[in-house]
Amino acid sequence: MKEQRDTTRRAFLKTTAASGIGLIVGAPGILAGGLSPNERLNLGKIGVGGKGHGDTAAISGENIVALCDVDYDYAADTIKKHPKANLYRDYRIMLEKEELDGVVITTPDHTHAPASVMAMRRGLHVYCQKPMSHTIAEARLMRNLARQYGVITQMGNQGTSNDTMRRAVELVQSGTIGQVREAHVWTNRPIWPQGLERPTGTMPVPANIDWNLWLGCAPQRPYHHEAYHPFKWRGWKDFGQGALGDMGCHNLNLAYWALELEYPTSVEAASNGMTNETWPVASKIRYEFPARGKLPPVTLYWYDGVNRPPRELLDGVPANKKLPTNGVLLVGSEGKLYAPSSHCRLYEFWPQEKFTDYAGPPQTLPRSPGHFKEWIAACKGGPPTSSDFDYAARLTETVLLGTVALEAGEKVEWDAANMRVTNVKTANQYVSKEYRKGWEFF
Repeated sequence: MKEQRDTTRRAFLKTTAASGIGLIVGAPGILAGGLSPNERLNLGKIGVGGKGHGDTAAISGENIVALCDVDYDYAADTIKKHPKANLYRDYRIMLEKEELDGVVITTPDHTHAPASVMAMRRGLHVYCQKPMSHTIAEARLMRNLARQYGVITQMGNQGTSNDTMRRAVELVQSGTIGQVREAHVWTNRPIWPQGLERPTGTMPVPANIDWNLWLGCAPQRPYHHEAYHPFKWRGWKDFGQGALGDMGCHNLNLAYWALELEYPTSVEAASNGMTNETWPVASKIRYEFPARGKLPPVTLYWYDGVNRPPRELLDGVPANKKLPTNGVLLVGSEGKLYAPSSHCRLYEFWPQEKFTDYAGPPQTLPRSPGHFKEWIAACKGGPPTSSDFDYAARLTETVLLGTVALEAGEKVEWDAANMRVTNVKTANQYVSKEYRKGWEFF
């Protein structure tokens, strides 16, 4: 009886998600099809240590029926809090065995796509941390599969759900600072080692770590104590995408959304200290976006490591004041918007005296109950998510084009329609990648 109920329930969840059905008018508290918003989803969690601990806590109001991690010691705190959940080391086995409605994925970047793809092919809703993929080809595949299977998706760039970011988007799109042709975005990342060569020698793998599963689809390499797991993997090209991969989907989000950007036509990068194995210790990247309808072309600058925008642009920040570790500056024809944080938790307009009594336009964007709550409600037939794989794939592609330009070492021209670099043929090897035997999923 339970098996029949679970099958019916999953079929309903998939149907309502694909249909975009929302609340039934005149029946408060009951979602379309008769599923109560109070009925809990059966969720699996892939990656439960570190950031995964917080992401698991964020969905603790639902039925967390399965936990998966390659290192039970690192995941111990989360495992203790969910003693009834079934434990797995291999997410492939978990997805095959468990009756789930959806999964939340908080793993190193190189695992995002294979886990998400397998889940979507099984008809499961997916919340995946940023960046949603390790390559551009993976992002395109994930977007297409989300459409094909009609599942609810959300990428973990939580600023999308902030009221302050949504208000900033409304203000920019209403013309508050005029036409924007220039944007500057920066971060203090990397805060982990980069500019390194691969460690020499081999070390025994601790009993608590399944190194083969941690590598997953990445090329085989020896385990090395503290070189990769649990935190320093971001700097290694086989596993992460460096500063861009960590903060790009956060910091670029305001400009990308507010300016209605899609795909850049060219990207040019300069860097210090990059090796064949790891990303650079610092970089500057210039993106060129074409006009969009009545909106003008945009030049977007990315800075990481020790790099920051020219001080003359930051006329609202005193010369003796240190810039925040993360920030965004949109330069318009009628003023500037400055957001001194990664998730646009606050913002201000320059020159400040011009906007002292400015109230702005009425609210046009709906406000969010929270990034995870938004995804959970959508899985039950509620309003759509704000960073689904349609939007997130385009944003992630833009981020990853920065890494393609870093690898190319020269300006790359991007043909988005055909997903290829047109001027530096060798750069196309970085648009996709090969997978370790037994881990192929394309």
